[in-house]
This record gives sequence, structure tokens and C-alpha cells, in this order.
Amino acid sequence: MPKFMVLVPGSAESEAGVMPPTELFEEMAAYNNQLAKAGVLLAAEGLKPTSAAAKVRFDDTERRTVIDGPFTEAKEIIAGYWLLQASSLEEALEWVKRAPFGGGVTLEVRPIGSMDELGLEFSPELREAQQQLRQQLGQ
Repeated sequence: MPKFMVLVPGSAESEAGVMPPTELFEEMAAYNNQLAKAGVLLAAEGLKPTSAAAKVRFDDTERRTVIDGPFTEAKEIIAGYWLLQASSLEEALEWVKRAPFGGGVTLEVRPIGSMDELGLEFSPELREAQQQLRQQLGQ
């Protein structure tokens, strides 16, 4: 069954570590319970502000540069996510439209690629190694 990543954008408030009101936590818990009971929810987490984060830039094949947060591009900040499993993008969108948000929040819903969609460059040996890794992870 297809999987979808739902990205929740950050805001000035989430970056400042401001917690949402209790009512929103309650609404979110009820929404997550609906997703779980329907067998759609695989994971859901909030992320800490970018002040607690770091990025790794790959300068070339050997050099890596660590960039400590906070990060200033607010439009690129993700405050949380859901990992959903649904029969189609349309079904995933129907679930996402029920999320307890308002105020112009825009959630991004992205299909997660599968091995079946990869080309010939993803050889049978690589497919087998990926399958073994998924078995190790219990997927």
C-alpha cells in the first residue's frame, strides 16, 4: 500500500519553542487516534526548533561541513510530520483535510517512492540488499 509523508510547516512560534494551547494538543490526539484506528497512521512526531538542529553540507566527496542551527529560512522549516499509509493520494488527502489546523497553514503531502519505481540502475543486488535491510527493520 502506498505511503505518504505529510509535512507540517514551522512558524516563528514553533521556532521560539512556544507550545500550542492544550486544546490543539487534544484535537491533534483525537485526530491521530482516528488515523490509527483506520490503520492509516504509521508515525507522527513533532520536531524541535532548528536551534537544536544541525545540517551537514557535502562539500565534495571527502569534506563535510556541519552547520549549526538555528536556520533563518522560515519557509524551509518543518515542525512535524505524519507518515501515512493509504490506498491512493486522494485517500491520503481526504485524511489530511481533517487535520485540526486553520489560519492558512498549508500541509505538504508527498508520496514516498518504492523500489518498484526505480530504474535499471537499481540492480537486483541493490534490491536484495534493500529488502534485507527492510526485514532487519521489521518492515
